[in-house]
Amino acid sequence: MNTADFVYDLPEAAIAQSALEPRDAARLLAADDLTDHRFRDLPGMLRPGDLLVVNRTRVRRARLRGHREATGGRAEALLLRPESDGRWEALVRPGRRLRAGERLRFGEMAATVLEARGEGEALLALDTGGLPLDEALARWGEVPLPPYFKGRLEDPERYQTVYAAGAGSAAAPTAGLHFTPEVLAAAGERGIALAAVDLEIGVDTFRPIAAARLQDHRMHRESYAVPEETAAAVAAARARRGRVVAVGTTVVRALESAATGPGEVRPGADSTALFITPGYPFRVVDALVTNFHVPGSTLVVLIAAFMGERWREAYRVALERGYRFLSFGDAMLASRVP
Repeated sequence: MNTADFVYDLPEAAIAQSALEPRDAARLLAADDLTDHRFRDLPGMLRPGDLLVVNRTRVRRARLRGHREATGGRAEALLLRPESDGRWEALVRPGRRLRAGERLRFGEMAATVLEARGEGEALLALDTGGLPLDEALARWGEVPLPPYFKGRLEDPERYQTVYAAGAGSAAAPTAGLHFTPEVLAAAGERGIALAAVDLEIGVDTFRPIAAARLQDHRMHRESYAVPEETAAAVAAARARRGRVVAVGTTVVRALESAATGPGEVRPGADSTALFITPGYPFRVVDALVTNFHVPGSTLVVLIAAFMGERWREAYRVALERGYRFLSFGDAMLASRVP
């Protein structure tokens, strides 16, 4: 299967460059019948007995800007995933020129390049000067807004979901950015349950697939956790014939990675390199709330696997009708292809 099959023409003008207020004023395309709605309409578009599953991961202040100690040249690092003992998988700049052993300085934090992994990736050993990592990042890190977002966020909390808690991630689970307390309350009043997972977003979110064929793409590992109460909520939804509605592709990957059978997930923490491509047999997720994604990315491939060829028409219609794309853009509600 060719990566080019999942590329579409995305005009720069369609990429959202501001965060819409209020959050639930974003547009929502019902992909099943291609009708237009607002995100605040979502509870009425779901069924009593459905289960909404969200990714509650907070965004870590994971972007570091500084310099190379040896040359004084500029350096950047985006912390993606902890490995062990203060070691972090990261995207770095200048990726091609950094070598193992080089030391980078970010304010009073430092990082030593342990391994240059190619494609702008590196393994770093962090030195926080004795501070807890989160405190050091709060002082010298920045919220890592997507590279295609050229606008300005007056409040960095706008890149957090209203239910964010717990572990940190290098990017927001953006489908969840549209939720407000009022939307969540309306869903509850309609008899729609809510559960959460945690998944730390990895490097595949940040760039298109480089390989010409999907089978040649190396999917990066991401850490996830499914609480016991979420596993029980999934089983209960299936028992009452409700749908499991994933809020975002990160939730799809977490639930499907933890699946042990139809409508069953195993609780606990693990990591996943699951690459969901067309033909994948979904076992847990029945419907999906998602934003519109970067052409040729693993996220578009996942959407194509979930929706079948309907994804092309949905994206075409969204562009024609002026929907806003990518992280701060509008959303879509889609059912899984039978």
